[in-house]
Amino acid sequence: MHRRRNEDKFEAARQRMLKWDLKGRDITDPHVLSAMIEVPREEFIPDSHRSQAYTDGPLPIGLNQTISQPYIVALMTQELRVNQESEVLEIGTGSGYQTAVLSKLVKKVYTIERFSELADSARKVLERLGISNVEFHVGDGSSGWPASRLPPSGCFDRIMITAAVPEVPRPLAWQLVDGGLIVAPVGGRSVQELVACEKKPDSLVGKTICDVRFVRLIGKHGFEQ
Repeated sequence: MHRRRNEDKFEAARQRMLKWDLKGRDITDPHVLSAMIEVPREEFIPDSHRSQAYTDGPLPIGLNQTISQPYIVALMTQELRVNQESEVLEIGTGSGYQTAVLSKLVKKVYTIERFSELADSARKVLERLGISNVEFHVGDGSSGWPASRLPPSGCFDRIMITAAVPEVPRPLAWQLVDGGLIVAPVGGRSVQELVACEKKPDSLVGKTICDVRFVRLIGKHGFEQ
């Protein structure tokens, strides 16, 4: 009975999130909205903060990392403009929540996480939720996906970076198909601009969406420690 009450509480909170934090702002893609309702955010949050699962703000997940606020997850997903045939590279698995949302919308998600503890935790949650179209790699996300394990096409249709970068790392641009999109928080250590860039034959052409604050992507082509 107690478990059922908790499930009902979280379901009601998800519906409020949908109405006020997503539809009430500028999230209009019905597929994104459906994925945000389908994925239970509370499953990706430590018990100490589980009651805040549908607060529209970031929450700590350990190792000085955070789970992004629901609105930002939905916004980045909407800006990525994916479809059911998309093969997406995600940089920064974190809790696995963004990974799970993407998995509902695309053919396959390839996700890289620097911390093995977070990758293992995310993998377990996704398995528990029956999500099977995700491949994990532990390593430096700024260097891209291992060449020996790239999808058959050799490139990704879309790339999402879920940590701040000073600029879009070149290895990631190289792994993006021509005409593909990359969404990332680009800027300094404390404040960044969320940008969506399309890969042209000789450059990335993008637009600025909004100001954001993300934890930094540490790596060879990201920030130093």
